Amino acid sequence: MVGLSTAMLLARQGHDVTVYDRDNAPLPESPEAAWEAWERKGVKQFRQPHYLHSAARLLLDAHLPDLKQAMLEVGCVPFDMLSLMPPSIEDRSARAGDARFVTVTGRRPTLEYAVARAAEQHVRVVRGTSIAGVLTGQSVRDGIPHVTGVRLMDGNEVSADLVIDATGRHSKLPSWLRAVGASPPVEEAEESAFVYFTRFFRAASGGVPAYRCGIITHFHSFSLLLLPGDSNTWSVTVFAIAADAALRALRDPVRWSALVAACPAHAHWLDGEPISDMLTFGGVTDRYRRFVVDGWPVATGIVAVGDAWACTNPIQGRGMTIGLMHAVGTAEVVNDQLDDPLRLANAHDSMTESRVTPWYRSTVEFDRQRTSQITAAINGWPAPRASGPAEALETAMLYDPALFRAGIEIVALLALPETVFARPGIVERIMALADIHEPPTPAGPTRDELLRMVA
Repeated sequence: MVGLSTAMLLARQGHDVTVYDRDNAPLPESPEAAWEAWERKGVKQFRQPHYLHSAARLLLDAHLPDLKQAMLEVGCVPFDMLSLMPPSIEDRSARAGDARFVTVTGRRPTLEYAVARAAEQHVRVVRGTSIAGVLTGQSVRDGIPHVTGVRLMDGNEVSADLVIDATGRHSKLPSWLRAVGASPPVEEAEESAFVYFTRFFRAASGGVPAYRCGIITHFHSFSLLLLPGDSNTWSVTVFAIAADAALRALRDPVRWSALVAACPAHAHWLDGEPISDMLTFGGVTDRYRRFVVDGWPVATGIVAVGDAWACTNPIQGRGMTIGLMHAVGTAEVVNDQLDDPLRLANAHDSMTESRVTPWYRSTVEFDRQRTSQITAAINGWPAPRASGPAEALETAMLYDPALFRAGIEIVALLALPETVFARPGIVERIMALADIHEPPTPAGPTRDELLRMVA
């Protein structure tokens, strides 16, 4: 979806764009056919839980409004994050700017169907074609390869003014560049510890169940994720850490359902028709790459966007939104710098580091903190305690409408935590409220009860 969005943005600027998609399945005839039968072997998370944050919706409004309309036409739904405001907040009056918290979201196959259908009206999409490597021409600076196109798996060669790698978390770009003599990019990688157990449902009548909690609820050694979908569907996900061997039993739908039913604020989300088997997902790597090293690009004529640049685990549903941020920034850089490959590579790096990398860092830091919390719960250790404004905000936002909106800004990728906490007086307000209120403890089974439930 990020690659196709990037392609559409560039086509709007007047560029001639061709997309090569390694999956050969044709575009389905309907969103329901996409859910039932579309094979996207190159997208491991294709039928996993998915959510499009309101920051992405704002980007679509500004840059690809017809794409948002295409999503609505195939059944995707608006969702207002302010609808999650807890009853402990008395002042529920609307405020200027509240529209920014509304998104449009749906199941991944439906969203991808909408994006693909819209993209094929603007760019050439060649399906069933993989890239074997890159072509190079005369360097614009000694020692730095300049990419001038790609070599396809069938041996054909395609020339281009710019190649954009949007091949996702399994990108082979470093090996392609190594093969033409490029220096290695900076790369950081760590295994995400989480494993997911998901089931999708459809309402017999009406829509998505009412929220009695947030989208994500963190218990001692597991979390519950509730996501609205398109066409009266939704998903319920239990996630834990892979090292918690006892919870592997949640692959069994009976045990999984018993756990969800034991959580009072979540149990009613089982009141629908299951439309999937138990879907498990794990083995995800948090990985970041930087293609400018010591001030010089490792290659020119090529950039990476979305998961090919950096990928994270899907707990917070940030991948598509971060990818759209990157796509919009990439299109801006290309529009300004296409005639100067060296400046383009450096400008793309600068844009990525300033706009997008902070969201990657924030996501990985959450992974580390949540992993340490669950590990402590499993082993019976004292829960890790943090005393900063980020942790205090989780409590304070339950009692103050302005702080609730501030917290949702972070959740919805509208503002980075450091931006929010830099606002005058906000940290003092957060800490004052956190001092007089106990951190919430969600109702659900204890660790011992959980272990008996899954035995």
